[in-house]
Amino acid sequence: MLKAENIKKKYGSLEVLKGISLEVKKGEIISIVGASGAGKSTLLHILGTLDKPDEGELSMNGTLINSLNGNALSKFRNEEIGFVFQFHNLLPEFSAFENICMPGMIAQKNVAELEKRANELMQLLRIDHRKNHKPSEMSGGEQQRASVARALINNPAIIFADEPSGNLDSANADELHDLFFKLREELEQTFVIVTHNKGFAQMADRLIEIKDGMIKV
Repeated sequence: MLKAENIKKKYGSLEVLKGISLEVKKGEIISIVGASGAGKSTLLHILGTLDKPDEGELSMNGTLINSLNGNALSKFRNEEIGFVFQFHNLLPEFSAFENICMPGMIAQKNVAELEKRANELMQLLRIDHRKNHKPSEMSGGEQQRASVARALINNPAIIFADEPSGNLDSANADELHDLFFKLREELEQTFVIVTHNKGFAQMADRLIEIKDGMIKV
C-alpha cells in the first residue's frame, strides 16, 4: 500500500536519513523505534507528506507522491492520510465534535454524512458524551481519543502517529494502544507509529528500529 525507496534527508550538513526503504501493507500496525535523533520523526513526516525527501521515491496505492505539489498534495494528504501527535493539537475554541469534523469540512464532504461518521466514531471511541465539550473540559485520554477520531474522519488509507501516548499516564496509554488494535480489527485501519513505549512497540505486527539514519537489520 505504501512504498518508500532509498529515502534520504539532510538538514544543512547533517545527514538524518541515509537511504531508507520500506513497504507497508493494508491493515498492518508498524512501530518505529530508535534513540532520540535517530531520524524516526523525520521519516514519519516524509512518509506522511509533511516533509519532502532530498532523494528517493514515495508511493501510496499507486500514486507517486513525489509528483504531487501544492493543492494536489494537500488534497491527497487530507483525503488519504490521518495524523495523531503526542500533543492532541485540538483547537481550543471548538467542541470535540467540531474538531473531529474539521478535516471533512476542509475536504468539502457532505455535511449530513460527515456528521453521521463523526457521531459513529465518537461512539466507537467512547467519547460521545463529550460531543459538545471543548478540549479544556476533557481529560488527556479523551482529548487524544478525539484526535484519533479526527484522524479517522476522512477514512484515510493510513494513519501516522508520532509518540501518541507520550503525554498520557500509563493507564490512558494502554487504553490508546488497545484502541489502535481495535480500529485495525473493526476498520482494517493501517498504522505507522513512532513510539518510545517498548511494550507497545513489541505488540505491533512489525518493529522497525532506526539507528544513525538507517533501518537496523
